[in-house]
Amino acid sequence: MGGSSMDDLVVVAQDVRRVYGVGGRSVVAVEGATFSVPTGRRIAIVGPSGSGKSTLLHLMAGIDLPTSGVMSWPALGGRDALRPGPLAVAFQGPSLLPALTVTENVALPLLLEGHDEMSALAAAATCLDLFDLGEVADKLPEEISGGQSQRAGLARALVSGPRLVLVDEPTGQLDRETAARTMLALLDAIVASGAALVVATHDLEVADRMDASWRMDSGDLLTEVTRCSA
Repeated sequence: MGGSSMDDLVVVAQDVRRVYGVGGRSVVAVEGATFSVPTGRRIAIVGPSGSGKSTLLHLMAGIDLPTSGVMSWPALGGRDALRPGPLAVAFQGPSLLPALTVTENVALPLLLEGHDEMSALAAAATCLDLFDLGEVADKLPEEISGGQSQRAGLARALVSGPRLVLVDEPTGQLDRETAARTMLALLDAIVASGAALVVATHDLEVADRMDASWRMDSGDLLTEVTRCSA
């Protein structure tokens, strides 16, 4: 990662620690993480359940705040400017708004940015097609499967053309064949846009598609870059 100027770094952490609770009941979710992610970099974060992967993504997204240390987004602006626009998150759990159709859910970031409805819905339809979701475009979230909802979340993360995309367990509810197609579509879109991608995953096949793999273990982040097999 050497040689990147601050203007090329989409997220930087300096000795970031996140602790939940106080006293004897406190839990250290992330311990002293220091790293940077340059524009265009694709990184997997691997590790067992409870190791802090999701917490780290939430810190990168500015959704959660560090107990100590500093998170910054030099190439994206301050935390208040991250969403909607330059940073997008696809969550592991259900995240679609139940009152909106799948297309309307995917279009929402663009509408929040002030785009007109027609262009936002057209862009949403294009992103849904990337993930083979055209047939459920007009359905409500309760009418689609968990796997389809997960892929719709990925489409929504991509629709605004963000510079940093954070994804939590993108294949967790997908069968192997659908998972492979989904990751291919996601990576093709990321490469075409030049965005950075950080994926928290248990799936080593997903990790192998990234530029590098970092590991979390009991809140400790090991960022020695591991070249993956592509």
